[in-house]
Parts: sequence; structure tokens; C-alpha cells
Amino acid sequence: MNNMIPAAKPIIGDEERAAVDRVLLSGMVAQGPEVAAFEEEFSRELAGGRPCVAVNSGTSGQHLGLLAAGVRPGDEVIVPSFTFAATANCVAVIGATPVFVDIDPATFCMDPAKIEAAITEKTVAIQPVHLYGHPANMDEIVAIAEKHGLLVAEDAAQAHGATWKGRQVGTFGRFGMFSLYPTKNMTSGEGGMVSCADEELARNVKLWRNQGMQVQYANEIAGLNNRMTDIHAAIGRVQLGKLPAWTARRQELAAFFDENLAGVVIPPVAEGATHVYHQYTIRVADATGEERDRFAQALREEHGVGCGVYYPTPVHRLPSYALELDLPETEKAAREVISLPVHPSVSDADRDRIVAAVNAVAKAGA
Repeated sequence: MNNMIPAAKPIIGDEERAAVDRVLLSGMVAQGPEVAAFEEEFSRELAGGRPCVAVNSGTSGQHLGLLAAGVRPGDEVIVPSFTFAATANCVAVIGATPVFVDIDPATFCMDPAKIEAAITEKTVAIQPVHLYGHPANMDEIVAIAEKHGLLVAEDAAQAHGATWKGRQVGTFGRFGMFSLYPTKNMTSGEGGMVSCADEELARNVKLWRNQGMQVQYANEIAGLNNRMTDIHAAIGRVQLGKLPAWTARRQELAAFFDENLAGVVIPPVAEGATHVYHQYTIRVADATGEERDRFAQALREEHGVGCGVYYPTPVHRLPSYALELDLPETEKAAREVISLPVHPSVSDADRDRIVAAVNAVAKAGA
């Protein structure tokens, strides 16, 4: 169908292009002053003043954060299975073991009630994901971590600006990671940011991202090359300034969907949570995966409404892990979820089309 409303749409304007040109003309395109400025501005706006370290992807950020925090081969890290595979991959590539737990069906985030049963003598960390832009229950997760002497590593890839009881995500744990991939709530073209609990951890992350060097050719550890370029940082700095208005538009669209969608389960917001709606994710109640896929197909093909399914296969069932686990809420969510367009480029006319399409497909019983 023509005039498809895209499920996601990066917004790159004249300001971003001008920022890139400025860096190119400067001749300083690798990690330099733009990266340093971006780190400072991100810290101030989104990380409660914590030291921040820019890297080349969100996955790199989570990987380096875990390494810098001391996670090592043989350790175990508790993670949700209803997430993108990178959440577990960052643990596995270290040689540690991701231990999967179930989710709270209302928020799609890690269920704190499932954590303690997963803790063993090898457990060193809990890695909650603030999925779709909704914060995990950080009060309970932090309390469990403190009780058992575990570190908390926040995956805030989708949650720029989300808060839990007035406190920004990415500020509860030993570190937090934000993705800056093109479809996230803000982008640097590609990149990630690590918010660190203290300067010592930030220094360790910086060593890991830059071949183990703080001083050139004085390698302190065997590190990696996960640097962000000044080109990407320049884009990110512009986007950071636009984020508040974009977030407000996402929340406005979500409120309209909440009021007007029928025949599907809308995403509730937990008391004390500020949702930033990286995704607006509905459920087709009690659907099989095939029924949900037909619903999504009808939205696309009959109504021109782009949509996504995040995530149709729980991570523990992917070929890379292939585990048989009892995670009923994870399995149910994977069968039922559809994410509707909620990005700031959705116009009021688009918004109305999306509601009409969902309601029509739900009524038809697709």
C-alpha cells in the first residue's frame, strides 16, 4: 500500500548536517572535543550528573560497562529473556553466563519477584532492561542486589529520559547504558553512552574503549577500540537538544492511543514511572504467534500502518542459547505484542489512521 506510516523514522535535519560539516571542516574527526562535549551534556541532561563515556554502539557500552565493573568468565549475570539479544550477548562474549528470568506482564520489564530464585554462588550482577522506554522496578531490584552483594547494570538502550519515582534511569546501578542507534529516541547515527557511578569506573570504561590507553602508547590493560567519532558526537549533541520536545510528542501520541484504541490491550504505566515510549506496544490478547502476525500483516497491507514485533522469539530460545526454561510471561508476551508507530514524525492524521486501523483489524478478528 502507498503512503505507509513507517514503524520508525530517524529525524535528521539541517542542524545535524551543519554539525557534521563543522566537524569535517575542522579536520578533527576521530574522538576529540565533540565527544568530550557530548559526554558532559548527556551527563547533565540525562544521567543526573554522573560521568558519562561515549562509545561506538549501545552494545559496546554494555559490554565495556560489564568489563569495567569486573564481570569475568565464569560469572553469572541475571537478565530478562524478553529483550533484544544484545542484552545477553554482552554477558556471553565475556565468557560469563546470562541467567534468564521472567518479566512483569504489565511493564514487560524484569520481574523482581523472580530474581532471588535465580541467584547462585556464581551470580555477580543483575542486568534489568528498561524495555520500550518503561523503567524497570528499580527500588526492588536495587534492594535485592544490595542484600546479596551484587552489582546492577542498567540496560537503558530504549529509555532516554525515563524516570522511576523521579529519578532518571541509568543512575541506579553501577552503570547504565543508552543506545544511540538511528531508531532510538535520539541518535548519533550510531553510538552509545555509559553513565558511571563514579570517576574510577568511568576511567576503566575509557581504558577499555581505547586499547587500554589513557596516555598514548602507555597501555594499562589489553583493551578494545570502541571509540565514538566526533562526527557522531556532533549529531548526538544536536539531537540531545531536540529530545525533550520529541519525548513530549511520543507521550502525547501514547495518551491518544490509550484513549481511543479498542479490542487490544494497551500498555499500562506503573505508578511512579515516566514512560518515554520508544515503542508503544499493544497486546493481541490470548493470541498465538500466528494470529498476532496476521494482525500485524493486516495493519501493514490493508491499512498502510507500519508496525514491529519486538520480540517474537525470547532470547533463551534463540539458536545462540537454545535453552528450555519455564518463563510463561515471556513466552506469552512474545506471542501477543505489536509495536505501533509512536515516533515524533507521526502526524495527527497518521495518529487517527493508526487508531482506525487497529480498531478495524481488532473488530474483524484478524
